[in-house]
Amino acid sequence: MFEVLVFVYENYWRGNACPEPEQLGRKLSAQGFEDEEIRAALQWLDELSFATQGVPLQQQADASSATVLARTPGEAALAPAADSMRIYSAAEQDHLGAECLGFVHFLEAAGVLNGGLREIVIERAMATAGQPVALDELKIIVLMVHWSTGIEPDALVLDELCDGRRDRIAH
Repeated sequence: MFEVLVFVYENYWRGNACPEPEQLGRKLSAQGFEDEEIRAALQWLDELSFATQGVPLQQQADASSATVLARTPGEAALAPAADSMRIYSAAEQDHLGAECLGFVHFLEAAGVLNGGLREIVIERAMATAGQPVALDELKIIVLMVHWSTGIEPDALVLDELCDGRRDRIAH
């Protein structure tokens, strides 16, 4: 499924540029992806679209990040208080593993994920098969959440999400 998601990300830079699921399925099939992979990816993308649909975003003045706004006026939906703490359930800890949870924390501390986007990333990660989720798979999920919401990560974040550490040379 993740190969399909990477193909979609690379070929449709914005979520709203992606064709309808039926047409996308035909294009993916023509690219040689297997039907089961295509079905799983299309369902995952549909659920991602539902998770991010109607989540109004407010772009920051410097355009470096976006904040998830309330779904109803005057209410801070998905946005945690500054002094709140996210406690992961046992199922989340088992499914995501320590490496992925540490990476999510890193992205939050770096300002790449706010509380609302973090919850969407965790929900989409929990919707994947396999346990625990590999770090490379989580990075694809983070990219797809940004892709679906129309938030363009800055170059350094994109480098961190796309570049494997195995290939890096220490200076």
